Amino acid sequence: MATLDRNDLETLRPDGRIRLRPAALLSPVPVVLVGCRGTTEATARPNLIAIAWTGTVCSDPPLVSVSIRKSRFSHLQVTESGEFTVNLVDASLLRAADLCGVKSGRDVDKFALCGLQAADSDRLRHAPTLAESPLTLECRVRSVAELGSHDQFLGEVVGVTVRPDLLGEDGRLSLDRANLVGYLHGEYWSLGRCLGFFGFSVAAPAVLSRRMKGRG
Repeated sequence: MATLDRNDLETLRPDGRIRLRPAALLSPVPVVLVGCRGTTEATARPNLIAIAWTGTVCSDPPLVSVSIRKSRFSHLQVTESGEFTVNLVDASLLRAADLCGVKSGRDVDKFALCGLQAADSDRLRHAPTLAESPLTLECRVRSVAELGSHDQFLGEVVGVTVRPDLLGEDGRLSLDRANLVGYLHGEYWSLGRCLGFFGFSVAAPAVLSRRMKGRG
């Protein structure tokens, strides 16, 4: 487990809480595999990069962000093509995701290395989708913010694909069945039991009982 250096611990506040040095310790965060491909002879191979620094930015239009170091091969590929895909990771993909996080696309074909299949998108020209992913967001870059250690690519979601088994007969998306994983301070974790739903704190008892039946 990742630990904090003694130098990161600054002062003990009067209320007993320990003040740490500023750090991006937002947790847990999703584990995703970002698909990318460049447009030149040297960069046109489909590639995957494991990223935990991604997030929802806006719902209308649908926007997400991914943050990538300038030194990464994937940074060059996304910059060239103006596209990327965000592929959610389930437990069966976790080992491959970790491997994609420690290997460079400059040196290896990550799809081949991990035994994964790159699929073409009908919404994007270059960035591949990951056939084995439970759900994929297909994104076009709207803007790039140079922030420091990482550049943040803001992407508009122009397409979404999902495994058929994650849709109910009523067409409702059930990502709770996808066995997704999260990243928590240097470690991968599975998701736990359902503790509630949006608005459960003000829901009528009958609604609460119906919505939570078999979920807790």
